[in-house]
Amino acid sequence: MKLQNDRYLFSGGIDPLQLVEKYGTPLYVYNAETIQAQYKRMVSAFSVPRLHINYACKANSNINIMKLLKNLGAGLDAVSIQEVQTGLKVGFAPQHITFTPNSVALDELEEAHKLGVRINIDNISILEQFGHAFPGVPVGIRINPHIMAGGNTKISTGHIDSKFGISIHQMPHVLKIVEAIGIPIDGLHMHTGSDILDAEVFLQAAEILLNTATHFDQLDYIDFGSGFKVPYKPDDFETDIEDFGEKLSARFREFCREYGKDLALVFEPGKFLVSQSGYFLARVNVVKPTPSTLFAGLDTGLNHLIRPMFYNSYHHIENISNPGGKPRIYTVVGYVCETDTFGSNRKIAEIHEGDILCFHNAGAYGFAMASNYNSRPRPAEVLLMDGKDYLIRRRETLDDILRNQVELDFDEAKEHQQNVLNA
Repeated sequence: MKLQNDRYLFSGGIDPLQLVEKYGTPLYVYNAETIQAQYKRMVSAFSVPRLHINYACKANSNINIMKLLKNLGAGLDAVSIQEVQTGLKVGFAPQHITFTPNSVALDELEEAHKLGVRINIDNISILEQFGHAFPGVPVGIRINPHIMAGGNTKISTGHIDSKFGISIHQMPHVLKIVEAIGIPIDGLHMHTGSDILDAEVFLQAAEILLNTATHFDQLDYIDFGSGFKVPYKPDDFETDIEDFGEKLSARFREFCREYGKDLALVFEPGKFLVSQSGYFLARVNVVKPTPSTLFAGLDTGLNHLIRPMFYNSYHHIENISNPGGKPRIYTVVGYVCETDTFGSNRKIAEIHEGDILCFHNAGAYGFAMASNYNSRPRPAEVLLMDGKDYLIRRRETLDDILRNQVELDFDEAKEHQQNVLNA
C-alpha cells in the first residue's frame, strides 16, 4: 500500500476505504501480487537440482491463499490432519503434502498414511509404534538441533527444552529402532524457530542436520524448515534470503556429491510468503484521553489479531483516513474485555472517531489465530488480484457462532431428574 495524492492505495489503484464501504470492518485484505513475488524470490534464491517449497498453511489457511500458492508450484506443509484434508480438497497431490505434527496420537498418522501424504515423525515413541504398524513404509524424522533461534521464546522451536523434534543426542537410540524394525527413513527435517535474522545461525543448524543425514542411506529429501524474518517496521531488518540461498546451495550441492545422490532441498515458509501481503483494517470507535494516555479504541481486539498480545509482535499502524494529519501519540487498543493493546505510544496521524486504521504484516497468523471470544464474529477476508477485489470469506454472524451449540430443554431435564428421584 502506497500514499498517492494524499490517499492510500493498494496495488492496482484499489482504495482501501472503498473496500471498507463495500465489505465493512474489521477486514483482512491480502495482495496476491506480494505472495507471488515472495514465492518467486525464494525460488530464485536457491540453486540446486531439486528444490521444493512447501507452504506452511498454518500461517494462513484460507483455501484461496493455498490454491494461489499451489498454482505457483508450491507443495504444502501441514501440521494437523485437518490441514492435510483441506490441502487435498484444494487440489494438492498427496505426494506434495508433508505432514509434520507434534504430540499427536498414532491414529492421526494412520489417517495421514491412508491419504498417501509424506510423514515426518518427531518423537521416538510414535516412530516405534508407526514402524510396527506399517512395516516398510518410509517416513521422515524431525530433528531438534538444540539451537536457540527466533524472535522470542514462543517461536523458538529448536532449543534443548523445546517440545518439537527428536533430540540430536538421541540419534543412537533412533538408529537402533530404525535398524531393529527396518523403518525406511526417506527424509530429515528441522525447524529452529521464526524471525531468524542471522543466516549463520541457520547455517549452523543446517550443518548439524547434514551431519545427521550421513547415518541414513535411503534419504530422498532434507527439509530445513523456515523461519526467515520479514520486515515489520519501515527500514526494518530482514533475512538476506539471497545471501543465505547462495551459501546453503553451495553447501548442499557439496553434500549431495558426497552422499552420492541429488537429494531434494525442502523449505516450508509460511510467514515469509504471506505476512507482508496482508493488511487488517479496523474502525476507530472512540478516542479516549486519560491523564497520561491518549487511547484509540477500535472495533476489533485480540479476538481478531492476537499476535501483539501473544507474541509481543509489532505491527505498523497507519491512519488511512487522515494521511496528512498532524502526528500525535496514541495507544491503540481493542474492544475486548481484556487488556488488548495493539501498540503503545505510537506516532500516528491525528485520529478521529470513525477513522480507519490499517495494520501491516497481517497476512500470517492473523485470521488463522482469530476466535469468537466475547461472542464476537470473525472478520471477512478479501483477496486483491489483477486489480480486482474478491471476497474469500464472509463475515461471521451470531448464527454462525451459535450454530453448533445444543440448547437444552430445562423443563424436560428437570422432569427427568424428578422421575429418577421418585423411581
